[in-house]
Amino acid sequence: MTKSSSSDELPGARTIENTDKYSSNSFTTPEERQKQANASPEKYDPLKEQKESQSANLPATGISFTEYEHDFGVLNEGDSPEHVFTFTNSGSEPLILEKCKGSCGCTVPTCPKEPIPPGGTGEIKVRFNSKNKKNKQTKKVTVTANTDPVQTILTIKADVIPAPEEANG
Repeated sequence: MTKSSSSDELPGARTIENTDKYSSNSFTTPEERQKQANASPEKYDPLKEQKESQSANLPATGISFTEYEHDFGVLNEGDSPEHVFTFTNSGSEPLILEKCKGSCGCTVPTCPKEPIPPGGTGEIKVRFNSKNKKNKQTKKVTVTANTDPVQTILTIKADVIPAPEEANG
């Protein structure tokens, strides 16, 4: 920002005012400068942003599962069992399941596409493909819906017995 000259200054001379909010005419110690340099910015939280954007779009409701974890027990490598997780819309708004995602390609969930009315029930089918899996396995299914919290985690477990090695002949 510039100021026009006054009568006690040279004719035609201008005074420059420093309006930079980061500059200061006062002295800062090296410790103060280091503290300012190390100040951490607010951390980015994608779930916070997702929750804020979703809550603006859809009214929040509740979801309640009869179980949040299922153990298939002992499986033979190559088995592909399925489990059904049953849930209830425990809120007062229609429940909309936006996305159901497995933690890997071996875990495939199937979610209802239609809104679930308040008090209504639904099912999420989860198929686990144990091909090329061995020993103890724990997989997650993330259900994203117009709920608070936005995401619900379901877990499946299995103890996979490796297939016998084929003889090389």
